[in-house]
Amino acid sequence: MTEDIERKIIQLVAADRFSIPIRSMGEKLYRMRPKLAGKIDLDPFDGSFVGERVYARIEPEDKLKTRGTKEGIERFQQEHPKYGEILMKYIEEERSVREDHFYFGVNNGCRLTADDYLGVMIGLGFTETTARRLYPELIETSRKMSRRRKEEERSVLIG
Repeated sequence: MTEDIERKIIQLVAADRFSIPIRSMGEKLYRMRPKLAGKIDLDPFDGSFVGERVYARIEPEDKLKTRGTKEGIERFQQEHPKYGEILMKYIEEERSVREDHFYFGVNNGCRLTADDYLGVMIGLGFTETTARRLYPELIETSRKMSRRRKEEERSVLIG
């Protein structure tokens, strides 16, 4: 029973350590896409390009979008100042919520093994060969990032 719990916590620690650099890289890549696309001028190609290996096109779209909450509240306040003030009081009111955080970490003097990390990577869908090839770089990136954060204990919101 305790071995099963220990194994599950080891998997959580390994997954958490890899999630940080992967999420960070993923977010950088996600933000990079519009910037890269914005630098590509398709005007000389009438908005459409087909090359040997890639293609691209620009399609203007007219869409109706709903008003944002903040914008809606501001408009409501302008049209109904008395009720807008009441609405703002409701929004600004603090409320108590219960959150359950699961704290975890590795005991002093202990480390996770490469196999612990490889198990998580294989669980993500990597082949064992690919996991073994990527592991050194991922673990090094994870260590560098954790040194900068200086966090010993981690937590996950579970409820």
